[in-house]
Amino acid sequence: MNYNDKISFMQNYCTIYLVRHAETEWNEKKLIQGHSDIPLNKKGEIQAKDLSKKLSHVKFAAVFSSDLIRARRTAEIIILEKKLAVATTKTLRERLFGRFEGKHMNELRKILGELILFSKEKQKKLELSDVENDEEIMRRFIPFIREVAVAYQGKSVLMVSHGGLIRAFLDRIGFKMPNYSEKPMKNAGYLIVKSDGVEFIVKEERLF
Repeated sequence: MNYNDKISFMQNYCTIYLVRHAETEWNEKKLIQGHSDIPLNKKGEIQAKDLSKKLSHVKFAAVFSSDLIRARRTAEIIILEKKLAVATTKTLRERLFGRFEGKHMNELRKILGELILFSKEKQKKLELSDVENDEEIMRRFIPFIREVAVAYQGKSVLMVSHGGLIRAFLDRIGFKMPNYSEKPMKNAGYLIVKSDGVEFIVKEERLF
């Protein structure tokens, strides 16, 4: 396939704007949220409005969000002027942190070590069955994003989720950037992913 053919073929790919929710009080205090349903704070509301302006030129065919209020509210603010409905789903939820939700990140690092990624092996070794591992997150997320990509070929969709899920996804597709595991993922950050339902290509990132 030559360059022009590839460009033409890529135009049929779904363009997914994968967004991390805006800031909450727990983000500000560096507390682990997981499935805890924490609303946006004032700064988060402003972040979502700023992102709405940045994405105002994008014609979204559909909007999907985690059912947790911090993600749903972020999505609602982003598409307020577009008059689109937000479809919420548990599939886009953050990693479940079980008994550790509400604890400070520093406390968790003493127990879990690196929080960025959490393998099945680490889960088993530390006997933390109530903490969702990366494989479990991807088991619910990958089929969903593939279905969306196929259903919306050649169109753009907005997908608002959480930092843990997005990092696990980047790891799964082999997307690397220098020292990205050491950087905090910013609230209301996003990446643009092109997909045909099989292949995932990161075209732009504004996550760090």
